[in-house]
Amino acid sequence: MNKEDVKNKIIHLRKIINEHNYCYYVLNKPIISDYEFDILLQELIEYEKNYPEFYDSFSPSQRVGGEITKNFNQIKHTYPMLSLGNTYSYEDIKDFDDRIKKTLFEDYEYVCELKFDGLSVGLTYVNGKLKHAVTRGDGEQGDDITTNIKTIKSIPLQLNGNDYPAEFEIRGEIFMPHSSFIRLNKEREENDELPFANPRNAASGSIKMQDSKEVANRGLDCFFYHIIGENLPYSSHYENLKKAKLWGFKISDYIVKCSTIEHVYDFISSWEKERSILPFDIDGAVIKINSYAQQNILGFTSKSPRWAIAYKFKAENVSTQLISIDFQVGRTGAITPVANLEPVQLAGTVVKRATLHNADQIEKLNLHHHDFVFVEKGGDIIPKITGVDESKRVFDNAKKITFISHCPECGSILIRNEGESNHYCPNDMGCPPQIKGKIEHFISRKAMNIESLGEGKIEILFNNNLINNITDLYDLSFDQLLGIEKEYTLENNKKRIVKFKEKTVQNILKGIEESRNVPFERVLYAIGIRYVGETVAKKLALYFKDISHLEEAALEDLLQVDEIGDKIANSIMSFFSNKKNIELIEKLKEKGLQFKMIEVEGMIVSNKLNGKSFVVSGVFSNFSREQIKTFIEKNGGKNISSLSAKTDYLLAGEKMGPEKKKKAETLKIPIISENEFLKMIE
Repeated sequence: MNKEDVKNKIIHLRKIINEHNYCYYVLNKPIISDYEFDILLQELIEYEKNYPEFYDSFSPSQRVGGEITKNFNQIKHTYPMLSLGNTYSYEDIKDFDDRIKKTLFEDYEYVCELKFDGLSVGLTYVNGKLKHAVTRGDGEQGDDITTNIKTIKSIPLQLNGNDYPAEFEIRGEIFMPHSSFIRLNKEREENDELPFANPRNAASGSIKMQDSKEVANRGLDCFFYHIIGENLPYSSHYENLKKAKLWGFKISDYIVKCSTIEHVYDFISSWEKERSILPFDIDGAVIKINSYAQQNILGFTSKSPRWAIAYKFKAENVSTQLISIDFQVGRTGAITPVANLEPVQLAGTVVKRATLHNADQIEKLNLHHHDFVFVEKGGDIIPKITGVDESKRVFDNAKKITFISHCPECGSILIRNEGESNHYCPNDMGCPPQIKGKIEHFISRKAMNIESLGEGKIEILFNNNLINNITDLYDLSFDQLLGIEKEYTLENNKKRIVKFKEKTVQNILKGIEESRNVPFERVLYAIGIRYVGETVAKKLALYFKDISHLEEAALEDLLQVDEIGDKIANSIMSFFSNKKNIELIEKLKEKGLQFKMIEVEGMIVSNKLNGKSFVVSGVFSNFSREQIKTFIEKNGGKNISSLSAKTDYLLAGEKMGPEKKKKAETLKIPIISENEFLKMIE
């Protein structure tokens, strides 16, 4: 065949393979055997191998994987990826419905869907082709997992038809079907590897693997449930999902429109009883307003949409016997009691341990040694003890369990601050779990991001007396680390040895060296001031600019910072009143860590738009729409995708849609021009 014939043959094979993929994985109606499909795919792979000039990243041959991803780059979500508000009662659903009525004053309908138990992903398509796939992350940005996503056969790389928007985002849930989960765990056990705890954990671990070929073998799947973008074909959620199925997306068949709240209750009730028959896990139902116009009127809170809510199914409850209680020490010194239990099957996993939270919970349960207890998984995730079966108490004189008075690790007398539920070990500089916990927090991804020190290596270094605080990391040398090893016993009694070989040591030292360039706000988060999380650290760094200014700040200065209240402010002052903490920071400065804000591209430069939300629409004279959005964020403002009563400004360029202008006028939202906006940030 000549080159043109080969090209046409490849195009033809890609077309029919995509059609068979759609029939098999989306419609669940295969029209050829697996053997016949494999023959077609192998033929395509051979052609593409022999004629690399016809390579196409959207070819179905790319689904077999093979690319290696060393680092998952961060991509900012065009539209924030918010989470849904959760409820466990029909009363809360009724309250949700009442709020809808009070706001809309017109007829509305709900769409009820299953709440899939996996991990969320957002896919962007441009001109019908997959551009990128991004995890939820922190809601503002997530990891680029496009390479691995391509291996999931139910996800279209190129859309069917030609009536889709030029660019849009579709969100879905990646999950592992029961059949894939059972097969995977069987393989792991045969290879003397620990099985995954549940399908959700298996899916989450699989999608972040570096070798996409391995991901392709995991048997992942994906349902899509939400479309975002301009120029969508319909003005309602349900109709757009049905349309998306024609484009090639896997849309759940278990989705219904409900005209009354009673119909919503019926949907929830039926699936709470029937969820065990599904070939995949669900943990609840999602209720959404169907009309986009009504969604826009209802708007959003800072964390979730007001037009949707998730109903979580009640957790399964089982009875088992208490064996003993361990008291664990966290990095902040908080003492958490954990119950050791007779192993029991619960919600698809074997449970051996469950949290007891604190001393008040133990007292409330009236817990005695060797009691039979009721265990459930809170939100189907974390096992917890919810009650005691006193009728099964083994001994009439069974001893009541009391909370410990001294730290189980260092022997210090525990303290409990007024108004707090936890006991604490005050020996923060000498208690081993606190020291290790602080260092593990310091190297974590959102802090200093020294990934090469994960997987238990901190404990090995600590036990070998090489590190006793975070500053010691920067004194480690190649000769100190080479050859260190530790043997672990796994649950199946197999031995695993972790050894610091030459490559391991080089990676550790490289990671430590690169951490000297981590920006101030992440260093501030990394040093572990109590109550100072990632977001608070950013706000403090932006406000004070320099660690020395923060050290000297009075209470009233701290309270001026957005979202800083008495609790956080007092914790910050307590931290900097400790001379040991000041000494630690001075040592870190000497090691070259960043304790000042450095002006870099992409950094917030002012608070002029703090608390203000903008919808940007149209074409602008001096800047692109994306540049305008960047200016908003750099000056403390927030970009949102659609107008609602809580929008502060509509920033309008030329060719803005008349409907947007009309809606802004109806909602009395100020409409500003490009020049007016630029004056705001001068």
